[in-house]
Amino acid sequence: MRIGELAGVVGITTRAVRHYHRIGLLPEPPRQSNGYREYALRDAVELARIRRLTELGLSLDEVKDVLADDVGKDLVEILAELDADLARQEEDIRQRRDRLALLLEQAERTGQLPVEAPVSPELAALFDEMARASARLPGAEPAMAAKERELLALLETGSPGGDRGWLYAMGRSLIADAEAMRRAYAVYAQMDALAEAAEGDPRVEETALAIVESIPDKAAQAMIAGEGKDGSGEKGGLADAVFAEFTPAQAAAVRRAIELLRERAG
Repeated sequence: MRIGELAGVVGITTRAVRHYHRIGLLPEPPRQSNGYREYALRDAVELARIRRLTELGLSLDEVKDVLADDVGKDLVEILAELDADLARQEEDIRQRRDRLALLLEQAERTGQLPVEAPVSPELAALFDEMARASARLPGAEPAMAAKERELLALLETGSPGGDRGWLYAMGRSLIADAEAMRRAYAVYAQMDALAEAAEGDPRVEETALAIVESIPDKAAQAMIAGEGKDGSGEKGGLADAVFAEFTPAQAAAVRRAIELLRERAG
């Protein structure tokens, strides 16, 4: 058989056959006097087995191990490892579909998704509560509320090692307190009002106190416990980037609130 005939019998391309020759997966037959390769039935049998193994999901290196005489792993062991890997992929897919289902349900219920989506179910619940609080306000949502959601989504995504427990604890605490969100939105409005204020404006201290009073004790404890895990509790890096988004008066209010929270936490 010529290479085209061989490829046609097995149902693959001649390019694939040549690739298998190059990587040593399929021995190359001797060439005839006219320079053409002449394949035997044994070549077709081996090539068909290669195709069956790759269709199971084995890599070409794994196929080579299976076909080698001095193979370190037998086919059963390789297939068991492949099955375990597929099981992990199935679990990953299931979790991703669960998240997609929640997002689609939220979109159907509210008519839209927040611009920060997709986020975790824990953060989505907090953002839902924020959306309900915003809907009860007369007028537009405070700009600081949108900044808060952006920062929370960033902290969730970038938490080193997936250490987001403190963030979720803070969110649950805010949702559980019936008045917490109302107080939070009042603070957002106060922060917006500081946009054009001087750093020494007396409203800075008033806003700092309002920030502290708006945060439930459990949420404050979670924030202090998580401080520094994402770089926001230390000078430089993310902290500088966050404060660069504030006007001088807003930054002063937040820094003062952090001082007061530390004092409250002891």
